[in-house]
Amino acid sequence: MKRLIIIFTFFATFANLLSQTGNTACDTWNDTLKADTTALDTAAVIPWPLNVQQRIDELLENRMFETSQVGLLVYDLTADSAIFCRNERQMMRPASTMKILTAVAAIDRLGGSYRLVTSLDYTGTIDNGTLTGDLYCVGGFDPLFNSDDMKAFAESLRSMGVDTIRGRIMADKSMKDADRLGEGWCWDDDNPTLSPLLISRKDSFTAEFIDELVEAGVTLEVTLGEGSTPTDAHKVCSRFHTIDQVLIRMMKESDNLFAEALFYNIAAASGAVPAKASNARSAIRKVIGKTGLDGAAYKIADGSGLSLYNYVSVEMEVRLLRYAYQNSQIYVHLLPSLPVAGEDGTLKTRMKGSFAAGNVRAKTGTLTGISSLAGYCTAANGHTLCFAIINQGLMRAANGKAFQDRLCDALCRP
Repeated sequence: MKRLIIIFTFFATFANLLSQTGNTACDTWNDTLKADTTALDTAAVIPWPLNVQQRIDELLENRMFETSQVGLLVYDLTADSAIFCRNERQMMRPASTMKILTAVAAIDRLGGSYRLVTSLDYTGTIDNGTLTGDLYCVGGFDPLFNSDDMKAFAESLRSMGVDTIRGRIMADKSMKDADRLGEGWCWDDDNPTLSPLLISRKDSFTAEFIDELVEAGVTLEVTLGEGSTPTDAHKVCSRFHTIDQVLIRMMKESDNLFAEALFYNIAAASGAVPAKASNARSAIRKVIGKTGLDGAAYKIADGSGLSLYNYVSVEMEVRLLRYAYQNSQIYVHLLPSLPVAGEDGTLKTRMKGSFAAGNVRAKTGTLTGISSLAGYCTAANGHTLCFAIINQGLMRAANGKAFQDRLCDALCRP
């Protein structure tokens, strides 16, 4: 009998230690969350199966963590409680999970029906097929504007009866400032061009517009220039793409140009002319403030995560994912844009054959020394979880991805 009591006491103590592993910080985090006026009244620490916590603890015993760091927070959205925390408030470079901030802020500030618009306006007169005046190509930083859109510009002029243009063709790039690179971008990266007037990702709009006009049979007696569109200009044509179209490419393929396009559209929505990165940062910090955190505590350099100056925490990323989940008008646009494990986007080849395949929807991130993952999944008990993982100080990004994949499987399998 004494032996049985000793054995029972041993296992009870062991189970208690397991329940505390990774959760002391979570208890503190949940206490903070409950004290936060933005938190739900039902916020509470909900017991989570010990085998899941034990799986995560075992993964964290990997030797890679002798020479690298990890920030990790797993949150049960159904129970509204954190279930595993590790270095959740450490400031780290997020890489492309920075796009989570940009996406949530864009939907929150701009709305789910927002459109990115490029316009063609004119001043002057049209007489006997001749436009005597100026054409203005007005950029709204639409990264999806392509040759079909350009053809529509030319066809709109022709439908107005214009066969000759005498004047100027002006590029209106006044929507944003003249900076063509983001703060903290490396010179040897494949950096996108931060111009609000692009065609097929290139800063060659007016040259290609002229080619299209000539192809359409329009005679040109023009000079080229740059300038703002006068307030009395007349509309010829507008082409647009929706925020959902931009989000899909931005998140699924981790397209940096698309992220920066939304970043500057957030900036422009503030009313600043020209829009600057600082305007977008201020707006994003306000959205962070809605989660109960101090937006000024984080370093936001760009919208894509390319910058080496970005510093955030997994706590902040999870708070934003939670905020999106609790706001259906955000979540309905964010969730479909995220890559699906084993199926599409940057997760197409990852987690295949695991319980996470087809389940995890998350944004990836990779920079030299950094690998990150943040998103949603459904646990075996039917609860919806969100999580954020940042591995920092990695010599091989593959090691971070393997850890993240195994952790996601641990969350999803019974």
